Amino acid sequence: MPYVSAADGTRIFYKDWGGGRPVVFSHGWPLNADSWDNQLHLVASHGMRAIAHDRRGHGRSDQPWHGNDMDTYADDLAALLDTLDLHDVVLVGHSTGGGEVTRYLGRHGSARVAKAVLLGAVPPLMLKTDAHPHGLPLEVFDGIRAGVAADRSQFYKELAVPFYGYNRTGAQQSQGVIDAFWLWSMQVGVKGALDCIRAFSETDFTEDLKRFDVPTLIVHGDDDQIVPVVASALETAQLVKDATLKIYEGAPHGLAGAFERDFNDDLMSFITR
Repeated sequence: MPYVSAADGTRIFYKDWGGGRPVVFSHGWPLNADSWDNQLHLVASHGMRAIAHDRRGHGRSDQPWHGNDMDTYADDLAALLDTLDLHDVVLVGHSTGGGEVTRYLGRHGSARVAKAVLLGAVPPLMLKTDAHPHGLPLEVFDGIRAGVAADRSQFYKELAVPFYGYNRTGAQQSQGVIDAFWLWSMQVGVKGALDCIRAFSETDFTEDLKRFDVPTLIVHGDDDQIVPVVASALETAQLVKDATLKIYEGAPHGLAGAFERDFNDDLMSFITR
């Protein structure tokens, strides 16, 4: 399997499909690169190079004890782009992956990047603070930590339901989607999973967003039960200089059904224009 080596020697797995302009995808917690397969296939089928990696601690990448923080995630992404010598890249990040993309641009700049896409992304800050009153209280994230530590298998099965909005009236639940979410989630090590909760919830990306200097598409569902839109996309769009904001009415956090089809159309339009 293909790997790149991070600065500390951690092996980062990636998949690399097709050829042409590179589009690099960063996944959400607690998933892995497989969660992007539909978009990877879409992009590669349209003459582009589709790349997605498993974040350290997740999927097929190594599970180091240290380095499960947003700075290191961004540095791992940089190692991927540098090792493959990618240019004119479109970076696409979902949820925690949106934080990873944001911290990459804030920390490493846009020399290799042409555009960015933030989907249901955690920036600018998920945690409620005096300066960020729309965030979620610390007790919410403590509850996630407790669920992972106590019975992560059952916790992930239950998390998939609000993740994809299957708890809403009239939602057409897919057991296959839930099973896939559970399978991907069970591949993240407990240490990496727990550390990543702090990384995605307590990292403040405000200054990173102010450094964006590439066209950016911000997409979010207004019924996102995982990353509330009021504390994320609406604020992010005010901080990014060249941002296009798209709010999907009634859409959940996870890509499924009509939400996924709409996102695919918007993604391709943004990449190719």
